[in-house]
Amino acid sequence: METVLGFSAIAAALLIAFGALGTAIGFAILGGKFLESAARQPEMLPMLQGRLFLIAGLLDAVTMIGVAVAFLLMYANPFVDLLK
Repeated sequence: METVLGFSAIAAALLIAFGALGTAIGFAILGGKFLESAARQPEMLPMLQGRLFLIAGLLDAVTMIGVAVAFLLMYANPFVDLLK
């Protein structure tokens, strides 16, 4: 049982860490492309900004799903019930 709890803690840590890393890389690419396209076509800035916020929300949503799964593994672990 301790092995399952230990591996669950490692899995939760990896979920949160890779989720944060992926979101950071995604925001960096998104921000760079937004600035590049805004510099090329400033008249399209309002439309680009709306799309920027939409994609930023989707990036955060993926990370929050990973955090929710990590909390599930830490506090309501379904694998512990299989051992009982």
